[in-house]
Amino acid sequence: MTKRVAVVTGGIGGLGTEICKHLARDGRQVIAADLASREDRLEAFRAETREYDGSIRFEPVDVSSFEQCADLAKRVEGRFGSVDIVVNAAGITRDVSLRKMTEAQWNDLMHVNLDGVFNMCRNVVDGMTARGFGRIVNISSVNGQTGQFGQTNYSAAKAGMHGFTMALAREVAKKGVTVNSVSPGYCKTEMVMKVPEDIRAQIIAQIPVGRLGEPSEIARTVAFLTADDAGFITGANIPVNGGYFMSF
Repeated sequence: MTKRVAVVTGGIGGLGTEICKHLARDGRQVIAADLASREDRLEAFRAETREYDGSIRFEPVDVSSFEQCADLAKRVEGRFGSVDIVVNAAGITRDVSLRKMTEAQWNDLMHVNLDGVFNMCRNVVDGMTARGFGRIVNISSVNGQTGQFGQTNYSAAKAGMHGFTMALAREVAKKGVTVNSVSPGYCKTEMVMKVPEDIRAQIIAQIPVGRLGEPSEIARTVAFLTADDAGFITGANIPVNGGYFMSF
């Protein structure tokens, strides 16, 4: 059978790279879509994924642009085949308290973290429903569930992402397309490891399992939700946070 094609936005980041690897191991043809301007990271990404022998490819995109996402979908379809799986993992932070937040800090984050989800999904969902198969996973955050000081923009975008997930899941459920979100807690990503060590220790102290998560633990959840036989899970939010936030 022809490999299913998966597009992972934010695909050359630490979390995105792990997701790409897990999907490739599951037999997917993976397209890591990200900013081409991240030259140093792109070089490291290519070194990390060289062993996958072409099962992971890079394609440039700015997810905040609807036109670039449309062009990406066309390029991928022309080179690799129809897009069967989309993982929306692209995201940025612009942390500052609301009283000090500028309009640009709000808008820049929303354009990437939330508009980017619309831009990608809108450009692939028709094809998925027409073919009767699709898997969409949106990478949200525990802070979209709990809120976080200095992150009104980020928390709003991540909470909005799951609202989008549930609504789209209802729209396409009978067409063989599932839409789910994954909400990671604090993991060993570049962003978290830049947090001062004393503050990081305070965060870990609040995590019941007593440690930060591994990017591979998030990627494993994404791989599970994108499996061909995961068709009865849709509209769900899967928290992967070590017990940091528990809700009924």
